[in-house]
Amino acid sequence: MGTDVLLAEIKDANLRYLLLTQQMIRDDVDTAMFRLGISKKIADLISSLSTAQTIKLAASPSMLMRFRFDDATILGMLTHDTKDLFQAQAHAAILLAAQPAVEMH
Repeated sequence: MGTDVLLAEIKDANLRYLLLTQQMIRDDVDTAMFRLGISKKIADLISSLSTAQTIKLAASPSMLMRFRFDDATILGMLTHDTKDLFQAQAHAAILLAAQPAVEMH
């Protein structure tokens, strides 16, 4: 995959992520904050972006979204086959909820 194609894919992923995030925040800000692992301040900032600002931000050559976890245990819970998938997902959600929300610096 060439650099131009890769950058276009990143920009597309960024735009899709931002649009989904804005929709989630409009639908239910508290649930969006929990699912995305973001603070109220970040949620307010993302939801207040104009269309032009959203497109400009999405054009960044860096991925805007990131994994909410750096813990192999949580990743393992979410990816390994298990008899009780609901229990594994619930346990992972509890661990993720304990992590601090992303803040602006």
